[in-house]
Amino acid sequence: MRTAIGVDVGGTFTDVVVASPAGTVIAKAPTTPDDQSRGALDGIARAAAALGLDTKTLLAATGRLVHGTTVATNALLEGKGARVGLLTTAGHRDVVAMREGLKPDRYDLRMKPPVPPVPRARRCGVVERIGPDGAVLTPLDPASLDAALEALAAAEVESVAICFLHAWTNPAHERIAAEAARQRLPGAYVTLSSDVLPVIGEYARFMTTVANAEVGPVVSAHLARLERRLREAGFAGQLDIILSHGGVASVAEASRLAAATALSGPAGGAAAAEALARLGAGADLVGFDMGGTSTDIALVSGGTAARAGERSVGAARIALPSLDIVTLGAGGGSIARINAAGLLQVGPESAGAMPGPACYGRGGTEPTVTDANLVLGRLGEDFAGGRLDRAAAETALATLGARLGLDAVQAASGVVRVVDARMADGIRVATVRRGIDPRGYALLAFGGAAGLHVSAMARDLGIGRAIVPLAASVLSAWGMLASAPRAEVEQSFGVDLSRLDPGALAEAWTRLERLAAERLGQDAPTLTRSAGMRAGEQVFEIAVPLTPFDWSAHGLAARLAEAFHVRHEFLYAWAPRGQDCVLTTLRVAATGALPAPPAPPSAAATRPVTRRRVWLDGWQDVPVHALDGLAADTALRGPALLESPTTTVLLAAGDSTRRDPGGWLEIFVGA
Repeated sequence: MRTAIGVDVGGTFTDVVVASPAGTVIAKAPTTPDDQSRGALDGIARAAAALGLDTKTLLAATGRLVHGTTVATNALLEGKGARVGLLTTAGHRDVVAMREGLKPDRYDLRMKPPVPPVPRARRCGVVERIGPDGAVLTPLDPASLDAALEALAAAEVESVAICFLHAWTNPAHERIAAEAARQRLPGAYVTLSSDVLPVIGEYARFMTTVANAEVGPVVSAHLARLERRLREAGFAGQLDIILSHGGVASVAEASRLAAATALSGPAGGAAAAEALARLGAGADLVGFDMGGTSTDIALVSGGTAARAGERSVGAARIALPSLDIVTLGAGGGSIARINAAGLLQVGPESAGAMPGPACYGRGGTEPTVTDANLVLGRLGEDFAGGRLDRAAAETALATLGARLGLDAVQAASGVVRVVDARMADGIRVATVRRGIDPRGYALLAFGGAAGLHVSAMARDLGIGRAIVPLAASVLSAWGMLASAPRAEVEQSFGVDLSRLDPGALAEAWTRLERLAAERLGQDAPTLTRSAGMRAGEQVFEIAVPLTPFDWSAHGLAARLAEAFHVRHEFLYAWAPRGQDCVLTTLRVAATGALPAPPAPPSAAATRPVTRRRVWLDGWQDVPVHALDGLAADTALRGPALLESPTTTVLLAAGDSTRRDPGGWLEIFVGA
């Protein structure tokens, strides 16, 4: 067994998991927003020290390093991506401005239209036209292309998105334009819609390609810098990047499809939930990942994380395959303020890594959730390798409370209640609003802050069982090491099943499977098929899994229609039987061998039980146990705290827990 390292960059901390022959160790280091590679190397150095090694020795022994990054997410949310120019078919440069004719909130008469991601001056039309059947209706005009590129050069663009009409069916013109752009704009990042998203739907295809162009240069630069520094530090192994769909890819592939890293970090948490399901934690889990900046919620049903085909990140719309993750601006660093209505509000703004919560002693003065938990005694003053400043937290909460007529403790209690309510509502969005009863699921709590809130979450939602892994504070990084290489490709097909040509369908599947295997770059991958389908009267398609499916039997069209109806009924409790059924999109996923999940962190030496005053609707003296020193099958009852250097779990009165031999706490939530 060679050593493997998982590195997850969050908004506040960079988490590191090292799985080596000597055991599994974890480490956390402050994130360095100006250059995430520095925080990654800092975290690796801390993990090496925990193993009694220097960084060079550890990296030299490492065969694989998996990295999750927030570079793309931050660039999209903060508007700090590359300066993008758009080449499109003449007469269609306003697709990104007209959108689909809909407003985000159709009943808000005062809502201003969203600002297009590329200003009109940098959207250039090129004379060319390809029809929906792939036929060339108007040849690409070289003079028109030269003029458009000259305009983009004058605008000093750093990245070029090429989105021609119907390029999904014939990419010839886009490829000619791409070659010309690389020659005229050397050093610019060039991305084609026919490479990024070759499917019907101009707006989604244009927006996804533009998002890829916006984040491509910054993601590529970050990954190149990280790889260079790792090599200089002695790493000679394989560097993988986890993508939004939960699989990993090479640096080259992640740089090419940079928009697919927008959910890179949270995808590691969903992958961890799937791995824990395989280890016996339960097949139906609600992943509740509360870190320093955000809370990410992912649903695992039958051992498989739910997936989505489209997401919004800030103003960007990304229609690439991804895990279905609900993200809230609610974390340990979320700032508590009084809003314009005079009400207490927590988040979405975060204190981040710098200056961080007031109690971190880095210059922060605004009260956060972490400050509130410290004032309430739920957090100890020694945390994540540092010493928390309780006096600074009390001052921040007292200042907030004074505006509400409350003292520091009452204000802190209010902050915790508000953030708990926000997170519970987020879980309802991922479950109840989609027709799923969360009471049939276990609540899987991870991230550095989740353990303090898991009992309240479970009670609010009526969930009777919760799970906290021993590696909870770094579980996303742990899950990255259990993620398989994965490549997903798709292609519009667009045929009514009553006119289906089985031969043409088989040829299309074969072509996609070959492309997926080529992009994965591994021998004998596992190939899975799915399709986008809709009823003839519908506008939107749904994803229909088609693995396993008997493709050799007669009546192919009827059986595809039945698969669609079964899936539609599962999602919406009814099926549009009797209507024509349309096969719109073919999708293939190629997956490599699934790595074994890393062992849980090595148990620490047993420490004596201490006691601490904790606010639980009044001050109580509660026992404090060492979370990382509990023996397997140890049973405890609340109220109690279980502490490790990087996370704390709060058991309320009526809760009971035991440590499972698999490496997690199982909590049975009292009424």
